[in-house]
Amino acid sequence: MRSLYGKLIVITVLIMIGSGLIAFLSINTYYHQVLKGQNDEKNVKIAEHMAHFIEQNDDVNLAQYLEVESATGYKLHVVNEARIGTLYGEPFRSQNLSETAIEDVLSGEIYHGMRDLPSETFVTGFFSNELANTVGVPFKYKGASYALFLRPDIKMLFTEVHFILGGMVVVMAIVSLLAMLIVAKKLIDPITELTIATKKVGEERFTGNLHINRRDEIGQLAQSFQQMTEKLSENDRIRKEFISDVSHDFQSPLLNIKGYSDLLLDENITVEKQKSYALVIQAETDRLSLLTKQLLLLTSLDQLSSPLKPTSFSLDQQLKDTVRKYRWLLEEKALTMSMDLEEVTIKGDPAFLEKVWENLISNALKYTTAEGTIEIELAAQEESVRVTVRDSGIGMNGEEVKRVFDRFYRADNSRTQETGGTGLGLSIVQQVVKLHKGNIHVTSSEGIGTTFIVTLPKL
Repeated sequence: MRSLYGKLIVITVLIMIGSGLIAFLSINTYYHQVLKGQNDEKNVKIAEHMAHFIEQNDDVNLAQYLEVESATGYKLHVVNEARIGTLYGEPFRSQNLSETAIEDVLSGEIYHGMRDLPSETFVTGFFSNELANTVGVPFKYKGASYALFLRPDIKMLFTEVHFILGGMVVVMAIVSLLAMLIVAKKLIDPITELTIATKKVGEERFTGNLHINRRDEIGQLAQSFQQMTEKLSENDRIRKEFISDVSHDFQSPLLNIKGYSDLLLDENITVEKQKSYALVIQAETDRLSLLTKQLLLLTSLDQLSSPLKPTSFSLDQQLKDTVRKYRWLLEEKALTMSMDLEEVTIKGDPAFLEKVWENLISNALKYTTAEGTIEIELAAQEESVRVTVRDSGIGMNGEEVKRVFDRFYRADNSRTQETGGTGLGLSIVQQVVKLHKGNIHVTSSEGIGTTFIVTLPKL
């Protein structure tokens, strides 16, 4: 049986049967070890009370008296001196009383048949309807000796109360089983729904919501599964967009290279056009090379949980060295750059952080028009440092600011076409900052400029 619901039913039934069997064996053992002797002693006292009453009242009709006593719930077997036995009440299942026991009682001894009955594993001695399972006491009636053997009549002892209690136990067992079946079904139904949803996820179908409104562990599992599905759906969307963007970004320069290569094969083109076409091919090749490097860098950042090699270094000196690389572009565009750098030493990966400053500063240089301004600030705080890169460039609108860190996103391609950007630089910046347990914030206004603020922990 592979169904979990079926297994729960079988297990429940087996538990009920097993618990009933264990309870029976336990009660049986307890009776033989403890109650059997007490029951024997109690019934001996009852028999002795009957014998005493008979001896004190010789005028009583012995047969009538014993009939009356048997009607109150006892089985009586009386043996006279002639060894003739008379039964009063319901008959015994087995007439297995030994001659020795009879002789002993007639000679004045007490017979403890209940106490001395051999223990039986599966039959509780209390219910053993045997003549040997009695107590015996001697008595005299009108000068003659008798032996009185007594045991309770079990059928008469089972009154309406016992039947009510037995019926209640049976009803409880049935109701418990039915309740267990209902509870098991309620437990299995959400698991079945989760199984179906899991198969859909395995087939890359991430749509649909789970209708499981519970607050227990299954509800928490369903909620976690729903969150996982939403995350997988988002990752699938991003993956497909990523593949589409990569394909587009590779296809465009490759088409340009192919097209201009075909033009170079024309023997009638001038030398000037050859140089012009060659420059375009070189630019597109450089663009492909940059795109490949940035993709490899992003892949390494995504796959490794901690690809950093932290070391202590001077952050202000690194910023100065990065700016020095672009001094020629500052002069070419007649840009004004101001730097306010405090002397700060931090612990991080200098190679990765250098790419952060290169991207931010190069973007500021690209998108700032001639004779514009660029400001770089480095300020130390108690537990962190803050680097601000501010420019007076073309700026971005609100929608562009929201997507500026998305991979392959380039704000207004008509304005950035000549820059040769890949749309990956700021994604790399954000990833590196996160790996350093820092954060990056951007504000921008069209026609006014853009400000990036990077906050990093000192150590």
